[in-house]
Amino acid sequence: MSEECNHDCSSCGAECGERSAGKADFAAKPNAASRIGRVVAVMSGKGGVGKSFVAAMLAVAAMKRGLKTGVLDADVTGPSIPKSFGLSGGTYKSADGIEPSMSNAGIKVMSLNMLVDNPSDPVVWRGPIIAGVVKQFWSDVHWGDVDLLVVDMPPGTGDVPLTVFQSLPVEGVVVVTSPQDLVGMIVGKSVKMAQLMGKPVLGLVENMSYLTCPGCGEKINVFGEGGAERLARRFSIPETVRLPIDPSFAAAVDAGAVETVDLLEFESFAAKILQI
Repeated sequence: MSEECNHDCSSCGAECGERSAGKADFAAKPNAASRIGRVVAVMSGKGGVGKSFVAAMLAVAAMKRGLKTGVLDADVTGPSIPKSFGLSGGTYKSADGIEPSMSNAGIKVMSLNMLVDNPSDPVVWRGPIIAGVVKQFWSDVHWGDVDLLVVDMPPGTGDVPLTVFQSLPVEGVVVVTSPQDLVGMIVGKSVKMAQLMGKPVLGLVENMSYLTCPGCGEKINVFGEGGAERLARRFSIPETVRLPIDPSFAAAVDAGAVETVDLLEFESFAAKILQI
């Protein structure tokens, strides 16, 4: 036990006598009227690598394979999932709990942006409050019958990822990176956190991996190459996929039409890591 221990294991990931004595069970109760099959988290130690895009595409890929899917937006201070799916406005509360919004293709989504008056206002909250909201998204939201719930994590390895790993039954993690070695170094922290918390890394997505020349079709490695392979070898990550820089992806997200993006290589990757 650390000399600075305050006996609150919810704010600490260290393995010590206090935790192993069985006093630290932070599992949050699921919504009583919901049946959630699998929970997969999408995370990255670095912001700006397209983590939310990957989270949305993972839900879309599973939906195309016939699974009932949902997205829990745990990136409370920077939520972008609702806009990706073209969702705006609030939710409502039923007898079973807070009802998530439904996308055009039938994906259930819950995000803080659906609960505030002005989605562009900043969320200036301390970590424990944000972590509490994430647990409410699990316990108080009526997800109904969902085969796969994708959790879009915030960047980094702070309060919210720790809360998700300790409170939700996450069965695996998808890590998002970009080709630069500097990014890989930072993203490696997320991989190590997942391993520390006993959560297997199912796969690695290298976003913005290359640009295809519209004239000749040559792949241009704008930010370098080989970063994903090196990271995967370092941490023994079984599956990787490289996604291109494509202006049509950004246009679809801005238009709230992420479900119209066709990424066959990513769909194949998702089928492998989810075994569907």
